Amino acid sequence: MVKDIDGYDRKILNILTADARISLTQLSAQVGLSKTPVAARVKNLEDAGLITGYRAILSTNRLGLCYVAFLQVNLSDTREKTLLEFNMAVKKVPEVAECHMIAGGYDYLLKVRTTDIEAYRKVMGQSISALPHVQSTSTFISMETVVEQTNPPLSLA
Repeated sequence: MVKDIDGYDRKILNILTADARISLTQLSAQVGLSKTPVAARVKNLEDAGLITGYRAILSTNRLGLCYVAFLQVNLSDTREKTLLEFNMAVKKVPEVAECHMIAGGYDYLLKVRTTDIEAYRKVMGQSISALPHVQSTSTFISMETVVEQTNPPLSLA
C-alpha cells in the first residue's frame, strides 16, 4: 500500500502525524498544493485506511498512570478457540494499554498502566490472572520510558 502513495501524500502524512489539528489552509501551504487537491488526498488516504482516525494524545503522567508493567502471558493451550476467547476478554481490561500475540517462549505480551504497585497488584490478581486460559504470567516493571511513540515511525519524507 505504501508504494501507491506519492511524495505529496507522504508529506501530508508526515504533517498530520505531527499535528492532526492543522487547518486545511495551513496543510495546503506546507504541502505546496491548493486546498481542493489536498482535501481530496486526505480523503483518499482515509478511504485507503492509511489514516485510521484522529484523536487527542493524553499525558499518562499527568493522569497519574506512571506505573508501567510488561507481562508475559502463557495460555493453557493455543487452539484458535482459546486464542479468540483470550483476545476478546483482554480487550475488556482498561488498564491493558497494549496486547501482542508473540511467537516465542510465551504467548502474549501485555503493557499495563496503573497508578502504583498496589493498583497493579489488584489488576493482576482480579483481572489479568482471571482471563480465560491464563496458565502463568511473568511481570517486568519499567523503570523509565526512553522512547514511546504514539504513531509508527514515518521515514516517508
